Amino acid sequence: MKLTTNQQVSVDGVVQDNGRWARSQFDSEAMTFVDDFYQRADAFLFGRRTYDLFAGYWGVRDDLENPIVGALNTKPKYVASNTLTDPQWPDTTVLSDDLAAAIRELKAKPAGELQVHGSGTLTQWLLENDFVDEMNLLIIPIVVGQGARLFPDNGPDLALDLVESRAFSKGITLQIYRPAGRPEYATDSGE
Repeated sequence: MKLTTNQQVSVDGVVQDNGRWARSQFDSEAMTFVDDFYQRADAFLFGRRTYDLFAGYWGVRDDLENPIVGALNTKPKYVASNTLTDPQWPDTTVLSDDLAAAIRELKAKPAGELQVHGSGTLTQWLLENDFVDEMNLLIIPIVVGQGARLFPDNGPDLALDLVESRAFSKGITLQIYRPAGRPEYATDSGE
């Protein structure tokens, strides 16, 4: 199964509390991309905080004709957590103990797409452990100035291959990347 992440990120790299600063920037074309992206999923993987937010908002809705509501409420969900014991959102499996083994098992399935939405801390861990096959970055044309960033100052370096790039009418840009190992750096030629 292909593991794909989807992040709404400010120009300065902030992913925290993006519902507050990103929502107003979405035009119909950007929303169509998001709706289609959710529809493409075969399953979802969340970090605990994002899971709680999604379960409390999307999980209580019954308007299944909404592309996001329909996808999230009819497909399997996995949540990485050592503290959640009784998930209330139907069709949720808690992944605790050996998260790496659980992710390897999900990725070993022959087909499909396992999507991670938000879940910044989990996404960082997935990148550090080479589990991400593709990253979708919806870059919102705003500088937030503070908050948790997708790529921390002390994180590992990572080379990315650009798969696709496009701009939407209100200035959001979509960058789709595939991780490509560690970057190569120029060496000082001494000249």
